[in-house]
Amino acid sequence: MNQAKIPKQRKIIDRKKLSGDIAALVAEHGEKARQPIIDLLRAALDAGRDELAERLAKKPSSGHECSGGQSFLIDQIVRLIHDHVIENVYPPGNRSASERMTVTAVGGYGRAEMAPHSDVDIAFLTPSRRTPWCEQVIEAILYFLWDLGLQVGHSSRTLDEMVKMAKSDLTIRTALLEGRYVWGDRELYEEAGRRFYSEVVNGTEQTFVTEKLQERNERHRRLGNSRYLVEPNVKDGKGGLRDLHTLYWIGKYIHKVRSASELVDVGLFTPQEYRSFRRAEGFMLAVRCHLHIITGRAEDRLTFDMQREIASRMNFADRTGKSAVERFMQFYFIQAKRVGSLTGIFLAHIDEQFAQKRARKGFFAGFTVRPRMLKGYRVYGGKIAAPGDKWFQDDPVRLIEIFQIAESEGLEIHPETMRQADRDSALIKADIQNDPRANALFLDLLAGRNDPEMVLRWMNEAGVFGRFVPDFGKVNSQMQFDMYHHYTVDEHTIRAIGLLNRIEKGELTKDHPRSAKLIHRVNSRRALYVAVLLHDIAKGRGGDHSVLGGDVAEKLCPRFGLDDQETSLVAWLVRQHLLMSATAFKRDLTDPKTIEDFVIEVQSLERLRNLMILTAVDIRAVGPGTWNSWKGQLLGELYDNAQERLRLGHVRHGRKERVAAKKAVVAEELADRSELVDEVGKFFGDAYWIAEPEDVISRNLVQYKVARGLEEQLSIHCEYYAARGATLVSVIAADHPGLFYRIAGGIHLAGGNIIDARIHTTQSGWAVDNFLVQDPSGSPFREERQLGRIKTSISDALANRIELAPQLAKRPLPISRSKAFVVQPRVIFDNRASNRFTVIEVNARDRPALLNRLARELFENQLIVQSAHVTAYGERAADTFYVTDLLGQKITSSERLASVEKALLDAASDRRQAELESV
Repeated sequence: MNQAKIPKQRKIIDRKKLSGDIAALVAEHGEKARQPIIDLLRAALDAGRDELAERLAKKPSSGHECSGGQSFLIDQIVRLIHDHVIENVYPPGNRSASERMTVTAVGGYGRAEMAPHSDVDIAFLTPSRRTPWCEQVIEAILYFLWDLGLQVGHSSRTLDEMVKMAKSDLTIRTALLEGRYVWGDRELYEEAGRRFYSEVVNGTEQTFVTEKLQERNERHRRLGNSRYLVEPNVKDGKGGLRDLHTLYWIGKYIHKVRSASELVDVGLFTPQEYRSFRRAEGFMLAVRCHLHIITGRAEDRLTFDMQREIASRMNFADRTGKSAVERFMQFYFIQAKRVGSLTGIFLAHIDEQFAQKRARKGFFAGFTVRPRMLKGYRVYGGKIAAPGDKWFQDDPVRLIEIFQIAESEGLEIHPETMRQADRDSALIKADIQNDPRANALFLDLLAGRNDPEMVLRWMNEAGVFGRFVPDFGKVNSQMQFDMYHHYTVDEHTIRAIGLLNRIEKGELTKDHPRSAKLIHRVNSRRALYVAVLLHDIAKGRGGDHSVLGGDVAEKLCPRFGLDDQETSLVAWLVRQHLLMSATAFKRDLTDPKTIEDFVIEVQSLERLRNLMILTAVDIRAVGPGTWNSWKGQLLGELYDNAQERLRLGHVRHGRKERVAAKKAVVAEELADRSELVDEVGKFFGDAYWIAEPEDVISRNLVQYKVARGLEEQLSIHCEYYAARGATLVSVIAADHPGLFYRIAGGIHLAGGNIIDARIHTTQSGWAVDNFLVQDPSGSPFREERQLGRIKTSISDALANRIELAPQLAKRPLPISRSKAFVVQPRVIFDNRASNRFTVIEVNARDRPALLNRLARELFENQLIVQSAHVTAYGERAADTFYVTDLLGQKITSSERLASVEKALLDAASDRRQAELESV
């Protein structure tokens, strides 16, 4: 920002008055004036920051004014210190030609864009050689700045050193590109500028652009490589301030412009695009200033807790179906998306300029390659372009057509044409939205076989996608304020479409073997692609987005050209897109009633195939690490059981036959120890044989035989269980009340998260409990040291060698940011989900040992847990228990259910956590 435009500058800092105050302090204290001067300047610095913070509070979006004001404040402090040092500390006397110095602001400080706690980047430049006087002055200035508590990035170089180092170091070259005169010898500063452009910049433009883009790409990769991450880095993240700076640096380096506004004069931006540039920059600067003020430090990551507070500071309010923080973040992502669009246009123009320069040189100078024509479009250099400026205005359906051709032919879209599409996207009104040709083209693009993900993203960046499908426009840049979803709704959806395309092409067969086969057996691949597009289309409307989304599907599918059968399938898939994951992750898949209820809802193999594929891409598109082999195994198990039931129309075997079949497989697995099936297996009831997979039963029988042979009272076996992507922990002990919650507590104390648990008691009174365990990041424990720690912790917990409750309360949350969310605990009882058990589901904030605490309450309420299933959705956990009373009956009394609910809600509450932490 031009500092001359900062209003009421003297209210920020009055340099003239402070200069007089410093002179008075020198006169009063002489050589001992240093500390009083530091105190004076520190008070002025604090007062200036307070003034700027007050201005930002009154005008919360004034990012340019606030950041420019911070730079102005630092300028005046630096000038005061410089003048005091050369006048009172090291007066030069008769200065030689070498005793000159200029103070130059570089980096963000040089750009006059500083957040309250940004580093102060200064370059001290001296003539051909450094003199002792210059070194003394520079050192004195730096000590003053450090004593004021400023973080100073500094360099001290002669002009020759500046030129030499700038040639060899991209970071130095970029910093000097932002160089701004602050104080000192003006002629020296101007000479430095001339030498920088003539000796460093000239002839290196293309190299600089290449290196800056490599640097940018590496930064993006390091920070998640998406501008739609739900906790973005305002400064360095994709679509953030640094991307805008990169555009400015490149434009300045190539065209020698002095300000971003001059990028319009050299043809890199239109006036409208420059206004977008300034609007995005101003908003992000304001957000960054708020971050620094709230945290009191140089903080650039827009974390969940900061999002809520900044949304309030910037006067965003709740609306129906969308909270203030979600509206604030949606606006943030709209700006980030705009930055991405500007970047693409800008860099493509730069690339063309270089290409034209190359074409004018060498052997092929004057030779022009003629573009080929494709359906009326020009194709040249792998890019497709509109043939004229009014191409889209003459027929707005072409706004859809060009993206469809780009996808089917594997072409990029020319930047000037992207600019035209952006400009003319407003031409897409109801007549175009309902045009059969436009919809057929869109459906061809959506279900394209090359790379629909990339082209749909371009379409979204140009504003065409949201105009053509207004329901999609409503979720554009919409954030889901939770720790489970990594991306905005539109980005999540486009990624899911890309994953579906990759599964269809066989690129993800290893991770999704069933889906890779099933996708070639669905009746309508285009219906599946439309279902993926629409599955989250109604988020942010207030109400169940699945139900509302089904209504949207019934409206949109006929418009897209789907027939009645396809429309009915898509609407069902959208309404039930969470059914399969909820069943697989929250219910006992060995309970016949689970499969029966699921099949009643699904009704057909065609629905089941489509739902399996949709569920897989939906989970995987949530973000890195959300899909794992454990989830794949559970979904596969549910699919196989449901498919068998749908295909045969009944359960293949009764209980007795199922147990016999399982025993036969286990005997085969045990090979020369097959006698254990009869010898040890006789102590295990039918429920055990039905519930556990064959490989776990084999392990349990061997462990039981060894433990009883050694007369062990406690046997703990831990091993990496590759089939489930987890660690299997099997505990055999004399059964006694509270065994389950104590084992769970021991596992939690060892740093493990229980994702599944099955509890059994043999006819001889021994408990055989199997747990699947992962670390807080969702990975299994493998190392012997880790497995040993789990065994020791369980043993200590069962022997009462440790107090579980206070020890567990001290364990920090794996992700402490969860405290930024309000998660109201909820308890759901279901006596219809199982024929034998009451199913209790508890939803609450995820925290250390939640399962242990809930299990203890169930024990104290005299309930027996038969199995437990744990699912985490970011900050929210859903723990499901299959229980009976002490007589093996379901819990049906309303008074008893109310009592259990109260106990579980209390155990899951934030208040209870706080009480335990204070112990």
